[in-house]
Amino acid sequence: MSQARTGTSGATSPERRPELDAIRLLVVVGLVFFHSALVFDERDDFYVKNDETTGLTMIGAGLGVVWAMPALFLIAGLGTWYSLRKRGPGGFLRERLLRLGVPLVFALLTIMPVPQWLRLRAADPSYDESYARFLPRFYDVRFDPGAFPFVVQGEHFETGHLWFVVLLLAFSLLLALPAYALRGGAGARLRDGAAKAVDRRGVVLLPALPIALISALVGLEESYGGWSRWAYLLFFVCGFALAADDRFRAVMRREALLAAGAGGVLFLAALPGFLTQDDPFTAMTPLAVAARTFFGLTGWFWLVAILGLLDRHLLARRSPPRPPSPPDGERSGRQRVYAYLGAAVLPFYVLHQPVVVAVAYGVVGWDWPMLPKYLVIVLVSLVLTTTVYDLLVRRTRVTRFLFGMRG
Repeated sequence: MSQARTGTSGATSPERRPELDAIRLLVVVGLVFFHSALVFDERDDFYVKNDETTGLTMIGAGLGVVWAMPALFLIAGLGTWYSLRKRGPGGFLRERLLRLGVPLVFALLTIMPVPQWLRLRAADPSYDESYARFLPRFYDVRFDPGAFPFVVQGEHFETGHLWFVVLLLAFSLLLALPAYALRGGAGARLRDGAAKAVDRRGVVLLPALPIALISALVGLEESYGGWSRWAYLLFFVCGFALAADDRFRAVMRREALLAAGAGGVLFLAALPGFLTQDDPFTAMTPLAVAARTFFGLTGWFWLVAILGLLDRHLLARRSPPRPPSPPDGERSGRQRVYAYLGAAVLPFYVLHQPVVVAVAYGVVGWDWPMLPKYLVIVLVSLVLTTTVYDLLVRRTRVTRFLFGMRG
């Protein structure tokens, strides 16, 4: 999951954007709350389900789904711009394979079968197959190029929540060379023209139109965070483009309030379709199509609002300019905490869902109301995931490598 810094149209050194690191951390930690809520959702087919469920989780989850994972892809696109400039296409692809490919393969070989095995045990109390006997069935796979980039398929095999890593790796491999080619003279002229055009009122909101079109006509994929994989590709490309020129960033600050308000209205307009349709993600009824259209528009509008408002806040804090940062050895406690949390994002993401499923498997049988169960699942999952990361991942070179961390 790429770190991102500000873009410039000239040779100015890029500046680190701590608000983007904060968004990444907020989304990944928020996934523990989100996946724990799916245990109690009356519509979602999560691995482990509580006997008592509710439809209220749909509304709460929707407030995060509409912007959270798109934000990760947009931030990854921003980071791709700088990584390509620093490493070139060959170095970038090698870095992506190490940072994303290695943890993907390692997780599929170690922890990803656990949720599927627990799903079988939770669904059928008489199921007594051991984990060791289940593993060969999990790895009984076939090649399916039509499901690109999820080309490995099987009855029990899945990438699970690591679909994000699969998509990000695929987008990086596909777009590295053409994206690098756009950094030359023709690309610079194209970026300059786009930056001048986007300065007009409301133009920065136009990327919402193709995103909404894909959402409406192609449909949404519930298994992939509630968005089409091709919409995620557009968010990734938009992030790459936004990094190219600081004028895009300035326009997002200017249009932030407009985008926030319009997105709020559109989100409310989408709710009736999602709450009343049997299959709002793919149905072609007028109400479902309209709901997906409003959903797609809201996603881009709220990203413009979030990035613009956070950037406004960051600039306000920097007036007057702050003194230079101290050397690494003299970093403040808060800076050390930020560094610790920033490095934890990808390993925490990889680890969290199997932990949530395992904790939920033990909790749903309790004779407790839903809310206390939910709070226990969230709290225990956060503690366990953080503990595993701190004690078993970050402390050795081998485990850091296996989870995509720098040495």
